[in-house]
Amino acid sequence: MVPSRCGAWAFRRSQEALALAQALAHPWSLAFAQHFAALLSHRRREVLAVQAQAETLLALASQHGFPQFVGLGTCWQGWVLARHGQGVAGLAQMHQGLAVVLATGQELTRPFGLMLLAEAAGHVGQMAEGLGLLAEVRTALEASERGDLLAEAYRLQGELLQRQDVPDAAQAEVCFQQALAIAHRQQAKSWELRAATSLARLWQQQGKRAAARELLAPVYGWFTEGFDTADLQEAKSLLAELV
Repeated sequence: MVPSRCGAWAFRRSQEALALAQALAHPWSLAFAQHFAALLSHRRREVLAVQAQAETLLALASQHGFPQFVGLGTCWQGWVLARHGQGVAGLAQMHQGLAVVLATGQELTRPFGLMLLAEAAGHVGQMAEGLGLLAEVRTALEASERGDLLAEAYRLQGELLQRQDVPDAAQAEVCFQQALAIAHRQQAKSWELRAATSLARLWQQQGKRAAARELLAPVYGWFTEGFDTADLQEAKSLLAELV
């Protein structure tokens, strides 16, 4: 996740990396920088920016024969399609892209690819598929001993549990609490903000307004920049509802 007090710094560094790769006229470096620019935009929840970056990445990777980045660009394009309501086509494209990436031997990409798929599946209403994918994500993260995506994986699981035909609020709360604890332990404030927002919204629905505000306010108050991002705007709006 983009570090909270370094959000603007991360964006500047991403733009600098793109500019440097272009100045060097080094296609592989440019594809690498383009993918991470898309990743940054995804984590800032900027769908149109991801779409533009995915198109550029896929064209570049196809031109120079970079299968790993062809696969990643295809994944990003599929994610954008799903966000635009084209669920079947988007998920199919994402599965195709992830298969291309994994065929290059890039197993470390697997947890991220699966979580991207789970997020898209949830967005188009396929909760069971999304929950199944998140189970695979946790298994892959444990196998690789990676923890960078674990908090968000638990938070997404909680969101999908709430949005099932028969919501499971109790288990969703367990997932949100787990996400919150992991993010807090990792000092990953942006993941912590997302988890706190999800849990606070659940508590709001349950009539626990004071507890929800007490949880979310200090996490939101920690931030000193990035107030134009969707996560911080959503948290601010929820806090206003909890007054």
